[in-house]
Formats: sequence, structure tokens, C-alpha cells
Amino acid sequence: MEKTMKRNNRQYGGESFTDKIQRYKGVILVICVPLFLVSLVLYVMPTRYPSDSMESLNRKFSPNLGSMKYAVIFDAGSSGSRVHVFCFDENLDLVPIGNELELFVQKKPGLSSFASDPVAAADSLLPLLKDAENVVPRNLRSNTPVRVGATAGLRQLEGDASDRILQAVRDFLKSKSSFKAKADAVTVLDGNQEGAYQWVSINYLLGKLGKKYSDTVGVVDLGGGSVQMAYAISESDAQKAPKVSDGEDTYVQEMFLKGTKYYLYVHSYLHYGLLAARAEILKVSGESGSPCILGGHHGTYKYGGAVYPASATSQGSSMSTCREVALKALKINEPACTHMKCTFGGVWNGGGGDGQKNMFVASFFFDRAAEAGIINPSLAVAKVRPADYESAANRACATGLEGAKSEFPRVEADNLPYLCMDLVYQYTLLVDGFGLEPHQEMTLVKKVEYKNSFVEAAWPLGSAIEVASSLS
Repeated sequence: MEKTMKRNNRQYGGESFTDKIQRYKGVILVICVPLFLVSLVLYVMPTRYPSDSMESLNRKFSPNLGSMKYAVIFDAGSSGSRVHVFCFDENLDLVPIGNELELFVQKKPGLSSFASDPVAAADSLLPLLKDAENVVPRNLRSNTPVRVGATAGLRQLEGDASDRILQAVRDFLKSKSSFKAKADAVTVLDGNQEGAYQWVSINYLLGKLGKKYSDTVGVVDLGGGSVQMAYAISESDAQKAPKVSDGEDTYVQEMFLKGTKYYLYVHSYLHYGLLAARAEILKVSGESGSPCILGGHHGTYKYGGAVYPASATSQGSSMSTCREVALKALKINEPACTHMKCTFGGVWNGGGGDGQKNMFVASFFFDRAAEAGIINPSLAVAKVRPADYESAANRACATGLEGAKSEFPRVEADNLPYLCMDLVYQYTLLVDGFGLEPHQEMTLVKKVEYKNSFVEAAWPLGSAIEVASSLS
């Protein structure tokens, strides 16, 4: 009995530590060998940098990396520079970059602010370039096209300043970018091209491309230096388009998108973006003071290398008098109009039609509406009417500069003296310039919802769609 108990004790806990090791050595080896191998791999792995982490994140959201096409588009506008990075699959559908459907980063000032220093202009894009490189997988960068589209701000520089800045940007991309930059990738974007790209962007995000033209939406994009209108028209209206002189942009562009041919009426009005229009309005007022400047402000306004007197009259700002000045600046009923119907400045209006019934308005139209309390600034899309700008203009023009600081707290200090002017101009542009009814509903758009994410409603997406389509 005693021998039996000793034997049982050894089997159920009385055995030595060495005996246990011997009995379980097979199990221990099975556990320890994989742990050792994992530790060895972790030890010899190279250190990851932030960009590698983003690449890993991109692969997580885009498992079939070989079918992905990236496009990097710089929007060099008059009020600042922005970079957009998009990723498309083989069907030209947007694919997430991290948690968003695009990378969008912006900075101020714009390239045109460096008119006398082209190298500084180019170098101002460096932070945006680094942000773009960090989200494109390293092995795809050399085949990822990059474009720089300068808009109205650069168009208006005097002499060869624009050409010198563009060349500096080309040199910059050649020496500091890992992307694929063709010689023609850096240009001053044609105004009509900008308008066409904007139309493509918004209709793409809304899922309208590939449908009949009457199902598409029209677009008015108010930038700093120019304003563009674009909408699809019928083939018969396209055939009625007036002939233009040599060197002028045609009114109608033919575009083949998602298997459908569109006749796109598009026109860009240089000098009539919001910041440029201030200069045009101040020219009408001259030295005597402007009824569009808030009472209490005395100063000058700089735009396009020129300086304009920008002081209030002794009576302060006036909605009705400012509107008369805005009408003169817009050249409404210009005698040069030789067509059945014109917008302003003698420009054909495209004939109207179903493609213009549903209007989307963007850029400074959205910004001023958010700042003036017309819409909730946290929204990406909102329904408004031109008359809403008229109401806000009445409020703004009835205040002096000091009162406006508390009445309109969201407006930046530099823009506050011009708030009456900006709102009056926007209302006049929509109603008298483009012929919209004061109570016609339109959609203000900052971003468009696409696949449960919001994407900037800007022309770079249209450019990216074009360049991605051309990739083999």
C-alpha cells in the first residue's frame, strides 16, 4: 500500500520539477518555437515611418492595390493653394484614402501673391506636396500623375510674372516631387476648362453622368478672380451657339462621359470673381467713396497688382445705391450683345433649357452665405434662393463697421468692410447677370455626399477623372 501511494504521489503532483520538464517537453517546444520566430522577425523588421503607416492604411482599404489609380491635383487659386489626392478603381469609382474619399489640404496665400519671387511661389507648395506623397503608396508614386492648375489669380498678373512662376513650379516638381509630372502638367487653367471640370465633378458625385442631359445639374462657381457657369444643353441649342472670334473660347464643349455625349455650355467671366469684382465696383465709384463700403471704414483695396480707394461715403453703405453701382460694374444690357439673350458683358447665355433648371452654386457663394448667417456653417449642402442674399445684403448695408463686428461675428476682419458689397454683388450676379428668378431654389454646395463620405465640390476632381481615364 505504501509503495502504491508513493507512485500515485509522483504521478499527481509529487514528481520533481525535472521530471515535469521531461514529461511536457514536447508541449513546451510546440509553444516556444513559434514565439521565438515571431520575436526574431519583429527584431529584424525595418522601422516604419508615418508615410509607411498611411500606405498600410491605404492597403487595408484598397486590397487590390494593383488596380488602383491615384491622381494628385494642385488648385493654385487667387486666394490660396490646395492639393487634392484621389484614388480610383478600375471602374473609375472613388476608393477611400484612409477614412476619407480624398486628401484635401489648403494653405494661404496663393501663387499670385509671389509675383516678384517665382521660387518662393513654387516653394510655398512644398508642405502640400509632402502631404500628398504621404498618402500615395511608395511603389505607385512614380506612375501617379500630378497636375498644377493655376486659375484666375495668375491669369491677371502683368508682364511675364505668370510664366516665370509656372516655370519655377515645373522646376520644383522636377527636383522635389516623386510623382509623374509631364511638361504640360503645370498650366494656367483656361477659365472654360475650369468651369467644365467643376460641372463634371458635381455631376459625377451626384451620380448624374451617363444619364440624359436634362437629368444633369447646372453649376455656377464663384472664385476669387473669375466666375464660371456651366450646364448641359440640347444638341439643337448647341448648333445655335454664336461663332466666336479667333482667340476666344467657344461657348460649347462636347464631352463623352460614361457612355453619353454631352453638349456643355460653359463660359468663364474673368474679372468677375468675388475679389476681382470688388475692384470693378470700386472703379465705378472712383475717388469719392463707395456706397458699398461699410460706414466707418477708410482705406485702400489691393488686387491684381493695383490699389483702389476703398472708403465709405459720409452716409455709410446703401443697399439700393450699391446695387446701381454693381449693375454698372457687371455691364448689364451691354450694347455688344448681338444674340437673342445674353448674360452680361455681351455674353451669350446658352439658351437655357432643362440642364439649367437645377442649379448648384459653389465656392464664395457658399462661404459668404455661411459667414452672413444665410445658412448653417456646419452644413455641406443647403437649399437657398437668390433673395436670401438680398435679405442678408439689406442687413449688412444697414450697419456700420463697428456694428457689423457683433452682427456678423463669423466674417473675417479683412472682409468685413466689403460685406455689403459682396452680398449685393452676389445677388445682382445671380438675378441680373445669370437671369435666375429671385425666389428660384438653388443648391449651395461645399461638399457632395458620395458613398457615405463628403467630397469637395471643386474642379480638381473633374481634372482627376480626366487624367485617371487616360492611364493605361
